Amino acid sequence: MDALAQFHFLRPLWLLALLPAGWLLWVVGRQGDVRRRWRQAIAAHLLEALVVQGRAGWRLRPVHLAAALIVLGALAMAGPTWERDRPPFVEEKAPLAIAIDLSRTMDAIDVSPTRLERAKLKVKALLVQRQGARTAVYAYAGSTHLVLPLTEDSQLVQTFVDALQTHIMPLPGKNTALALRTIDAVLGKEDTPGTIVFFTDGVEAAATAAFKAQLDSGRSQPVVLGFGTAQGGPVRAVPGDGFVTDASGQQLFAKLDVAALQRLKSESGVPVATVTLEGDDDVRWVQRRVQSHLAQKESDANVRWKEAGWWLLWPIAVLGALWFRKGWTVRWVGAWMLGLLVGLAMLPQDGLAQTPSSEVPAEHGGRFVDLWLTPDQQGRRAFEKGDFKAAAALFQDPMWRGIALYRGGRHADAVQVFALVDSAEGEYNQGNALAQLKRYPEAAARYTQALQRRPGWKEAQANLALMAKLTPLKKKDDPATQEQAPDLAPDQIQFDDKGKQGQKQMQLANAQSAEAWMRNIQTTPTELLARKFALQSQGASRQPAGARP
Repeated sequence: MDALAQFHFLRPLWLLALLPAGWLLWVVGRQGDVRRRWRQAIAAHLLEALVVQGRAGWRLRPVHLAAALIVLGALAMAGPTWERDRPPFVEEKAPLAIAIDLSRTMDAIDVSPTRLERAKLKVKALLVQRQGARTAVYAYAGSTHLVLPLTEDSQLVQTFVDALQTHIMPLPGKNTALALRTIDAVLGKEDTPGTIVFFTDGVEAAATAAFKAQLDSGRSQPVVLGFGTAQGGPVRAVPGDGFVTDASGQQLFAKLDVAALQRLKSESGVPVATVTLEGDDDVRWVQRRVQSHLAQKESDANVRWKEAGWWLLWPIAVLGALWFRKGWTVRWVGAWMLGLLVGLAMLPQDGLAQTPSSEVPAEHGGRFVDLWLTPDQQGRRAFEKGDFKAAAALFQDPMWRGIALYRGGRHADAVQVFALVDSAEGEYNQGNALAQLKRYPEAAARYTQALQRRPGWKEAQANLALMAKLTPLKKKDDPATQEQAPDLAPDQIQFDDKGKQGQKQMQLANAQSAEAWMRNIQTTPTELLARKFALQSQGASRQPAGARP
């Protein structure tokens, strides 16, 4: 449905070529109407007796084939598309906040082993999909707490997610609206549009208005992934081995209200899905929402669409093969098909820079594929296959060529190519390549230029600060910049053995004390989070009502 909603034509004026197809069928059909041609010369009652009836039924004729080729060619030239061409490094740019529901019903066993444990597995699969991207984790029930801020360290995220348990939450219940407001307040400070995905077994009806307002605000995009089944299951007592019971002694039985999730989707417009027990289609669904949200927020000038018109060449070729049949020849169709194929071969892909044929590297000239794809299009195919060396040789667009060189580890060459891009992004990418070469002062200069062209660029600011820290360390490690010892004769150098011995004893005592202190710490990550959440909840309860988040 998303693809259908985004379907459009890049060059819709080519659809006017559909008119000749209809006109051709009408003209040929009119010429083949014997009764119409003789109606003025022969009386109607005699004409019916003189006309020889043809074979009954419809049969395929060359004119029908010609009309089909015109229709397919017009659609191909119009450039049908329904999918955005993701810019490079989208995965690294799109921030994601994972809000994990820690209400008591998440311990239900209708999803093996429990809903919460299955949610942890889905987080692990999602982190694999988002390698190199920044991810934050929040836990919520009656209150909302930060588990881990945005970080690229997937192992650290997984460690803290594994430590989450329902019993560590200081306030029972479920306040999804509070979690939405709290997380959005943090993601709203990011320069890059973010997404909040809720791993939960239900959303209360009172939160629907908050979700709708959040979606209408155009800030962070909320997404809901439901855990559980409509049949439900008993709630496991954690910690413990039994099951939770109510006041009457009956086991607490939790069911996933699928209808409520559907109402949330229809009333608020928030993307909602339920967990898949087989495979990770749900995880890929979440990641697509993260990437599509970022793509929608990109500038219209940077939007590129994947053109799908070239797929129509296959049915055109199949229909064209029928022209070899005896009696099917239409003289002008051969020239029309040749013109169509040449036109598709020369057709530029939307958004990619075109270059004269003289600029194409000699080793790639004269190939058959050059008739159908531009060098940039060929480079993009090689880039998507991971062949960065071939992509760098094919790309004519300097930004894409620099990216291919960077991904291929040729950072020195990437610096030279990025220098051809006169933009803030070109300066920033030069800085990245120089940083990989450990030329930190030069990288800092490029980041500074990027910030002058694009003030407030958070990534450039962070990298500039990192260069400031790495520059003195490099000078310290560089033998050429190390401070040389004074030029003194051996008998002028004196050692304070007593002072050095006392210093060593003090250092040894401090190390032993620190080691003993570390051995006495028995707190697990789960207990640490429980204490942290309790302190945060107590601190929030002491604040005036207007000061709470």
